[in-house]
Amino acid sequence: MDQDNKTLSSAFTLIGLFTDSKTSGFLFGFICAIFFMAIIANGVMIFLIHIDLHLHTPMYFLLSHLSFIDMMYISTIVPKMLADYVLGDGTISFIACTAQYFLYMGFVGAEFFLLGLMAYDRYVAICNPLRYPVLMSRRVCCMILASSWFGGALDSFLLTPITMSLPFCASHKINHFFCEAPTMLRLACGDKAAYEMVMYVCCVMMLLIPFSVVIASYARILITVHQMKSAEGKKKAIATCSSHMMVVMLFYGAALYTYMLPQCYHTPIKDKIFSAFYTILTPLLNPVIYSLRNRDVTGALRRLLKK
Repeated sequence: MDQDNKTLSSAFTLIGLFTDSKTSGFLFGFICAIFFMAIIANGVMIFLIHIDLHLHTPMYFLLSHLSFIDMMYISTIVPKMLADYVLGDGTISFIACTAQYFLYMGFVGAEFFLLGLMAYDRYVAICNPLRYPVLMSRRVCCMILASSWFGGALDSFLLTPITMSLPFCASHKINHFFCEAPTMLRLACGDKAAYEMVMYVCCVMMLLIPFSVVIASYARILITVHQMKSAEGKKKAIATCSSHMMVVMLFYGAALYTYMLPQCYHTPIKDKIFSAFYTILTPLLNPVIYSLRNRDVTGALRRLLKK
């Protein structure tokens, strides 16, 4: 009980990304610009999909929710990091760290599942185009969203109590820019066996299951594309899937390193780089990739600007 009270009343110190005084100012400005551009880009994407009738399709309905998730999870991390630099104080209370961990795991978990299930949408569009309106009905889209949010919430409710109930009797300095699972685990000195088991199961569920859906969907897509006789049809099918595949590889690649690679291969600097990639850069890259490589989105933007 005393240990629990001590933990609840204690605070952590986030070392952050801005550890080199020579480059900290530039890095601060760069991340600040990325944050605001990500918020604006995803906001514009949601707005375009909402007002343009040409984008009222299942794919863009799911994409609008992907943009919303991106806005939410980058907002749980970057504002605190920027404020710490301005104020010169990286202190974060136990409750705030717990809240950040809970929200981050929920939003990122939901994105893992949503990206995986979006591959099913591409599979139906290319392999079963005539049945697309039935197989990707409004009801199915809502089920996909509900499944994604349920998966994210499950990760949060499972991992947060276990992680934050561990006794943090080592240094309370977090060599990271937010309260992330592997980093918090390194601070704990209690019995970590139960946590590591649950963490492994959650990672399998959160990463490998959606990724398996992606692999299976795109395997069927490649077979279908290979059997197409029309060169124009093949080109269109590849163009339709390429944006989603780029986003999946960027997001899952960095996350697989963070959560699935054994701790002996991790270093603080590598952890920061990979975490920054999929928590800060990816929310900006998602709308950029989908808009620049998509004629429907660029067309909707042109129609909006002409009004």
